Parts: sequence; structure tokens; C-alpha cells
Amino acid sequence: MRPHPSLADSAPGSFWLDSPVRPDPLPALTGSARADLTVVGGGYTGLWTALLAKERDPSRDVLLLESRTCGWAASGRNGGFCAASLTHGLDNGLTRFPDDMTALERLGAQNLDEIEKTVSRHGIDCDFERTGELEVATSPHEVEWVRDDVEQARGHGHEAVFLDTDAVRAEVASPTYLAGSWHRDRVALVDPARLAWGLRTACLSVGVRIAENTPVTGLRRDGPGVRVTTEHAVVRSARAVLGTSAFPGLLRRMRPYTVPVYDYVLVTEPLSAAQLDLIGWRNRQGVGDVTNQFHYYRLTSDDRILWGGYDAIYHWRNGLREELDERPATFDMLARQFFATFPQLEGLRFTHRWGGAIDTSTRFFAFQRAAVSGRVAYSVGYTGLGVGATRFGAQVALDLLDGRDSDALQLEAIRSRPWPFPPEPLRYAGIQLTRFELARADRNQGRRGPWLRLLDRLGLGFDS
Repeated sequence: MRPHPSLADSAPGSFWLDSPVRPDPLPALTGSARADLTVVGGGYTGLWTALLAKERDPSRDVLLLESRTCGWAASGRNGGFCAASLTHGLDNGLTRFPDDMTALERLGAQNLDEIEKTVSRHGIDCDFERTGELEVATSPHEVEWVRDDVEQARGHGHEAVFLDTDAVRAEVASPTYLAGSWHRDRVALVDPARLAWGLRTACLSVGVRIAENTPVTGLRRDGPGVRVTTEHAVVRSARAVLGTSAFPGLLRRMRPYTVPVYDYVLVTEPLSAAQLDLIGWRNRQGVGDVTNQFHYYRLTSDDRILWGGYDAIYHWRNGLREELDERPATFDMLARQFFATFPQLEGLRFTHRWGGAIDTSTRFFAFQRAAVSGRVAYSVGYTGLGVGATRFGAQVALDLLDGRDSDALQLEAIRSRPWPFPPEPLRYAGIQLTRFELARADRNQGRRGPWLRLLDRLGLGFDS
């Protein structure tokens, strides 16, 4: 099959990272160094950890080590949906930890507020905008799902409204929409790369030392602290936090609990005023459909449409390679689905295409643990919800290291960890079977087959 013509001029690589304001790399670390706290990873988790650590104790010597440049991986490749949810949605959290959800919803709302305050306090120019999110039904059986979702959200204090066919199409004009819900207060949109770069600048401004192009190769106990080794340096540190996302954990115990799943994204050229009139979208919400294989999409500050999701690809034995960022079959499929959703935009071209790995856990939201006799903490497993939840994960990791008896650490959802993934070949077979069955459920009015029902009973199921 020939690629969709809209992709002919698209360039590989993240639209967000293709920016004239991208900062120059900081020098790599060489020789030996000491620190009170060493943070491994310059994505959101690492940057928030470093910034919050200095805010808690300005005298703490914090060193952040990044294998390439801050924000180059998942933090610079996502859709920029900064959600208050800490549990990948209210329904997922209620299914797993119903007794904790009142507290988790409160903590999540506070976390989003604190992100907005940090952006303002440090003057981070990342187009932070609290637009909320539309969830749209595109099949008849999904209309009741959306209606029930609104009632559930309202019951937990969310500002959510149900939109019938005319109302949802008045917000965003797509002939595929049958109904929708507008969750007004729990999602902000950001430029994700500029958020990461702004956090990097904020860290430097409060005295965090950052070394880029410094891959960490090892971590082990060293007397009362830890020894962190890189290709050209050794760091002796009292404590360490690992924010390594989808990349293999430095601690063996971390590795069974996450797998890298590839997600793919397209971005269009800027829409003209006439094209914008054809789709409306005056309130500029983020949008997601409610199928199992779902799309997420949004407008950028210069009126492009970012369109991603649907395919979620796991490669044998945790495959994680740069060439996997390109997947022509998925890009072609996404382009065709885009014009099925917005046929009035036929002729629009895509300028950027890319992929990246998501650190996926079996409970579909992050977990934090301490290790090495309390010297090391980590936060991983965000499953695509890390733009907002990473700040909370960083807080919990610091609570674990600092011995702080926080509200979060009283919750079973935070004290527990997800089920590990099985070893290969069961891991690959199980993930592929689950993908197949989710797609079949979408074709079968949402009815879940025996495999998905078994996962539900085991607490491993997820419907979007």
C-alpha cells in the first residue's frame, strides 16, 4: 500500500523538539564527584525530583545526570495533556483502589494546581492552558459509557457535562461524533518540550547541577550511600532517585514491573482561518475517543493538529531501539483515520511524524518504591500519563528517601506495586493477545471476551 499523500512531506522527529528555543546541551560529567542527592534521568520525573529536593532543602547538593539532553525522550514526545488524575482515569482508580480515591483525587487536583503555580513562579513559557478535555463517543454503544462517565465524575466533584450529538459537534465538528463529555477542570494542555526545558532552567536557577550526555552505567551500595558510575565519571552520593521511564532500570528488581510500549504521533501544518472555521474548536480542549484503541488529539499554539494514539506496539524482549520510532504502517493508518474524523480537512498535510516508548505497568499508573536499604527511590510505570503525575511521583520518591510520613504514603495505592509482567515468551504472547482482544471488543460493541474478562477478575484489565 502506498503511504497516504498527506505524509509525503512529513519529517521524522518530534514537532515539540524541533524548536528554535531548544537549549544547547550542558557539559558531560567527567572524573569524580560527590552529591547529597543524585538524580538519574532528565525527563519530567528527574527534573521535578531535583527541583522539589532543592525547594525542600536549599542546602542539599543535587546532581542530575541525563544520558542525552533533558526532555529528549517521552517528556518531549507526548501529546502535552497534563492531567490531574494520578490513576489513569477515575474508573481505573475506582476499580483498583476504591477506598483511596477520595484522597487520590484531592492529591491529584492539588498536584495540577502546584504545576500551574510552578510554571507561573518560574516564568516557564510552555503554553500552559486549562482547557479541559472532551471525551467523544463514535459508536452507538459508547454513548451510555460517556453519560455514565459524566455522572461518575460529578459524583467525585469534577466539573463535567454531557454533550449530545449537536452539542459535541458544536465544540469540534466531526461527523463521527455521536456524543461527548467535557471535563472542564482536570486537564491542562502544555507544550511538553518547553515544559521540560523550563523545569531544567528552574533547576539550574536554584542550584541543581545538571550533566547532559552522561549515560549512567551502574549503581551500587557504597558505605552509607551509593556509588553511581557513568562512562567517564564516578559519583558518590548519599541518596539517589531513578527516573528512567521506559529504559531498563538500574536495579534488577525494577525490571519486571514495566515494559516499553511504542506510541505514534502526527502533527499537521498550521490550519488556515477558513480551515479552523470548518471544525470550530474555539475552546481548544484536548480530545480523546473512548474506544479501547483510542486516539488523542489537540491544537497547538500555532493551530496545528496533533493526532496520536490507537496503535500501542510492544516489541519482543522489551525492544527499545531508535529505529522503532519509525513505523510507516502506523503513520499511514493514523493519517487515514484523521481524515475519516475530519473529512472537511482533506488536502491538509502532515509536517512531523514520530514515535516513542511509554513505560507501561500492569495497573496503568505509576508506582514508587525505595531500595538499597532506603538509599535509592524510583518512580516508573506512568503508562502515558506522566506529564502531570511525574511531579507527584517525584514527591513520593523524596518522601521515601527523606523518611517523611506524608498523606500519600498512607494510601494502599501508593504503598503497593503492580503485578510484574511474566518472562518471555509469555510476556510477548500475553500483550499481543490482549491487543487483539481489545480491538475485537471495539468491533463487537464493547463486549469483552473471555481473555479480557479474566484480566478484569485478576485486576489486570483496562478498557482504554
